[in-house]
Amino acid sequence: MFPLRFDVGGQAVEVRVKTLLNAGYAGRSQDDVAAHVAELAELGVPAPTRTPCLYPVAPYLAMQTDAVPVQHGRTSGEAEWALVITDDDVLLTAACDHTDRELEVHGVAWSKQAGPDVLGREAWRLADVEDHLDELTLTAWAGGEKIQDGTLADLLTPHYWLDELRERGLAEPGTVLISGTIPMTPGVDQFATTWRVDLADPRTGDTITCSYAVNPMPEPVA
Repeated sequence: MFPLRFDVGGQAVEVRVKTLLNAGYAGRSQDDVAAHVAELAELGVPAPTRTPCLYPVAPYLAMQTDAVPVQHGRTSGEAEWALVITDDDVLLTAACDHTDRELEVHGVAWSKQAGPDVLGREAWRLADVEDHLDELTLTAWAGGEKIQDGTLADLLTPHYWLDELRERGLAEPGTVLISGTIPMTPGVDQFATTWRVDLADPRTGDTITCSYAVNPMPEPVA
């Protein structure tokens, strides 16, 4: 598998991913999450047995890429942040969990395995932003149209997930956790040919971006 490389304040940091985890149903308000689970159930998406959820996925699905190949037209991203544990630090970056919506109705864990987690090429040290985490903004565009817009206050905190990782013996170098996402704006076509996610710090004006094209693969010969 290829290592991830981050620019952290001008310093290059390389991480070989050993464990990749996707959080799900990870809104700060679990009452809102329960309502969302009920909405998804009406669309045929199986309800989880508990929330929040944590889905292990193959480590090679953590990518820094400009293009995501897809097998059909019903895949889309999700605006998220990612925790990256290095040998001596914890980093925070932008991420986009590209998900197969056709598979999602059969099993969320399966759908997570069918697409990559695209991460930004820059990162911040968690310690440098932890005193104002809830002010950080998370925004996504599908095909150039804004589809998600919120703050980290909408999601369970990085420290919540670090505690969860410690309990499971997973808070170790090479672990990457993707945060779960915020609500999408109704009426925007999520099945777009491009996706972009911005993680921004309004105090400094700094922004970490991950963006990519969605490229259909050739039809199978079978």
